[in-house]
Amino acid sequence: MKIDRLISIIMILLDKKRIGAQELADTFEVSARTIYRDVDAINSAGIPVRSTSGVGGGFEIMPEYKIDRTVFSTADLSAILMGLSSLSNMIRGDELVNAIAKVKSFIPADRAKDIEVKANQIYIDLSPWVGNTNTRPYLEIIKTALHERKLLSFEYVGRYGNRTARIAEPYQLVLKSGHWYWQGYCRKRYDFRLFRLSRTSNLRIEEESFAPRDYQNPQLDFADILETMQTEIKIRIHASIMDRVLDYCTHEHFSPDGEEHYLVSFPFIENDYYYNTLFSFGDKCECLEPSHIRMEIRRRIHAIASMYER
Repeated sequence: MKIDRLISIIMILLDKKRIGAQELADTFEVSARTIYRDVDAINSAGIPVRSTSGVGGGFEIMPEYKIDRTVFSTADLSAILMGLSSLSNMIRGDELVNAIAKVKSFIPADRAKDIEVKANQIYIDLSPWVGNTNTRPYLEIIKTALHERKLLSFEYVGRYGNRTARIAEPYQLVLKSGHWYWQGYCRKRYDFRLFRLSRTSNLRIEEESFAPRDYQNPQLDFADILETMQTEIKIRIHASIMDRVLDYCTHEHFSPDGEEHYLVSFPFIENDYYYNTLFSFGDKCECLEPSHIRMEIRRRIHAIASMYER
């Protein structure tokens, strides 16, 4: 029996005049029989829940048990619902269902429509258009391991493609720049590591539990470091890729060059990631300066071409 579900049912009953067993069952994704058992448990705890049969029947708590819900403003409730609903797109589970039910139980009937409108003004969908089909099930596995403090075994692909078998203690799930990571203490490296989820495979929960260690959140803000490393290069792009280039710099970096092209001051670091970013724009992008970066792009293009000439 889930304590969180019982608390959520109590919260709903405190706010609503009456609610049917099937509606509660649908909310918590359990059977109506389970809801009846939950209501019996709530009664045993001293909170009088009575049921009525027939059309419009259901469960209700005596009016004297009602409490004031005005502690949360419309903005508060909208923000909470927005965040919980966005997270539920990727991570399923009773905890989120119960949390959303609790928050909704605080919404007075006369403010329900207004809060629904405000909560839907910003919609965040963390699920990818396409990509690794393991993402959602692996998030569920890691979430379960975090809750139960169980070890995780997996295979991990390093930066250069080397695959190693690992066992780690999970401590945190991280979403950064559209990519999922998880922090764990790696028992192979004897240190904390930030593992990228897309490089993780054959992820399994082990039977062995672990005692949590003291740890710090991983460093995720590299703005100051990047500012010292970045330089600006001048590129000429076709208007058809403007939306993609805007992912890396603002519109103030653009100046028109004829009817179909733009000159762009593009932030750049001399490493594989940034060179590959320029290559991803294909023949719609040309690096104009500085000359040494232009020559390095030319060298890389020749290296690619030579592969296909063999």
